[in-house]
Amino acid sequence: MRKLLPLMMILMTAPAANAGGLIHKMSSSVQLTVDSARTTATRLGSQYSISGSNVNTTDGTTAGTISAGTLSSGIYAPGTISATQKTAGEAFSFSSSYVQGDAVPTSAASVGAIGNFSNQTSYASGVAGDLAGTVTTGGAITLTAGGAGTNAVGQFVSEITVID
Repeated sequence: MRKLLPLMMILMTAPAANAGGLIHKMSSSVQLTVDSARTTATRLGSQYSISGSNVNTTDGTTAGTISAGTLSSGIYAPGTISATQKTAGEAFSFSSSYVQGDAVPTSAASVGAIGNFSNQTSYASGVAGDLAGTVTTGGAITLTAGGAGTNAVGQFVSEITVID
């Protein structure tokens, strides 16, 4: 029986050896990019706040009101607000604050120019220079660096698939 054990083990593995197959894929690639010129901007809106206690307010014409203000080129102007103590001798508080927003632009900003926005960043375009990349028939990848604002990526992928 011991003499037949190795033969039986070989016979048991034979069906598994030819049950499926292998697929092997290899690929190489190169990606070259040069950044474009761009500008990012965030427009700040106007902010107006008023608060108080034991005060009378007026916009100059109507007591107890707060001016609606005006809008010009997308900028809010709150108008003049005056406050007086409602009851003489008593405690009172009054505060107001105003942050002027950015005007609505009449044209798009050009790269490098400063527009009328509070938060703006401009980026110059990339310079290709000597930027290059090749893939040989043997799958070898070569990359040559470019100037500022460029990217070069080389990739080799080996994929093995076992089929049952």
